[in-house]
Amino acid sequence: MTSTTDANTDTPGATHTSGTPGTYGELRAQLATLTTEAFRPELAEIDRLSTEEIARIMNGEDATVPAAVAERLPQIAAAIDATAERMARGGRLIYAGAGTAGRLGVLDASECPPTFNTDPAEVVGLIAGGPSAMVTAVEGAEDSKELAAADLDALKLTADDTVVGISASGRTPYAIGAVEHARAQGALTIGLSCNADSALAAAAEHGLEVVTGPELLTGSTRLKAGTAQKLVLNMISTVTMIRLGKTYGNLMVDVRASNEKLRARSRHIVSLATGASDTAIEAALAATDGEVKNAILVILGQVDGPTAARLLTESDGHLRAALAAVRTT
Repeated sequence: MTSTTDANTDTPGATHTSGTPGTYGELRAQLATLTTEAFRPELAEIDRLSTEEIARIMNGEDATVPAAVAERLPQIAAAIDATAERMARGGRLIYAGAGTAGRLGVLDASECPPTFNTDPAEVVGLIAGGPSAMVTAVEGAEDSKELAAADLDALKLTADDTVVGISASGRTPYAIGAVEHARAQGALTIGLSCNADSALAAAAEHGLEVVTGPELLTGSTRLKAGTAQKLVLNMISTVTMIRLGKTYGNLMVDVRASNEKLRARSRHIVSLATGASDTAIEAALAATDGEVKNAILVILGQVDGPTAARLLTESDGHLRAALAAVRTT
């Protein structure tokens, strides 16, 4: 499934193998209103340019994306604060999208456990059509609001959860259906799209419309729109985890050391946070079963492993708060 299907087949009732001329005429008229679908005549002969010229144009296009994201930072920050508040109460962060948008959500969710030591059930990525849609098109899946509702029901959605619908066009039924169903259940809802005045943003409590404009290849929203979505999802997950105490300064103190590289990184993080010797670092990690945050507290707070674990539990995992508790006792 390519990103163009996010725009080209996301109208309820649209089909992939058959359809009436009227159906497609209406769909074409709708697509014509989307900036992500706009044709750029100045690039009509881009295939005649040299490879370096095309790459330079593409690089210039990509450079405009951060500015588009910057225009929405106040709205993004508000959505993050609301998400962190829910997750602090035990809620989950759930992404829902189709095609490229869905894959980006799954990607962001899958990177949270190794980066922040979250449980895989805490940050979840739903893609229309299920896991197989990550690599193979599942025809018609993105056209169904009902499928999105069923996928959320399977997760036993609660009012403490946050659901982020992702769609470049802002009109994909699966993403809109996820947001509508989640909002009806009392969950926090965020709608991330790349077109203004989108149905997705209107359906969500927090509408994030990062307007990146027409693509280098007409309608290929895996390009600028995809980049913008990736940047915003990075912000949502990363800043939420910072708010939840998953970091100490800019150090990933909840990193899960699941391979040799991460084990080496864990020791480097403890060293940066404490300035301790290698011997002291190894002893602290041994006393805390390899938990980086606990090891830092052992060294800086001069406490044993069990005490560090207790203090962190009492501080809801916030290392600074646990250190403050040590220093006031």
